[in-house]
Amino acid sequence: MKLSCSKACRGQHNGLRSLVTSHYLRMVFFRLLVQWRFRRGVEKQMQVLMKGVHEFVSPHLLKMFDERELELVIGGLGKIDLDDWKANTKLKHCSAEHPVVKWFWEIVESYDEEKRARLLQFVTGSSRVPLEGFKALQGSTGAAGPRLFTIHLVDSKTDLLPKAHTCFNRLDMPKYESYEKMYEKLTCAVEETLGFLVE
Repeated sequence: MKLSCSKACRGQHNGLRSLVTSHYLRMVFFRLLVQWRFRRGVEKQMQVLMKGVHEFVSPHLLKMFDERELELVIGGLGKIDLDDWKANTKLKHCSAEHPVVKWFWEIVESYDEEKRARLLQFVTGSSRVPLEGFKALQGSTGAAGPRLFTIHLVDSKTDLLPKAHTCFNRLDMPKYESYEKMYEKLTCAVEETLGFLVE
């Protein structure tokens, strides 16, 4: 992979020499690098895995699902214990008495099991709760020990959707003015957002 341009700053990654000038080219480079790491870096293993899967499930049937739906189909829906979830949730820049936190739990209680699983998946990257419960949630940073589900109240525009940080099991929530607006924004984020963003 080689990127070049007339005014360039030089960078190297694992022997790959890249010439990157603008923010745009840097983002293209990192997107391609991530794509290579996640696809080509494990291509042989993925081919063997997919060959085994295709022995049981026809490839055209798998195309009906996105990755989140497929996880729910394979793993199924477990019962999510709301009391355990509440008891093992960390609050950042807010208290349990803040309206946004109260509304969050009201919204979660109004969701059916599938939507709760999707919310959990949106924030943590997994639709399943560990066997030991929410106190055993792990982040994907490789840090030792649990990373509790976290509601983080942020100062941002309330026309924005909540933002999830799956590495930290953290949900950044703007200070919405009403339950209705928060319900709409949280539900939209959970149901309509895909993939990840490198910041």
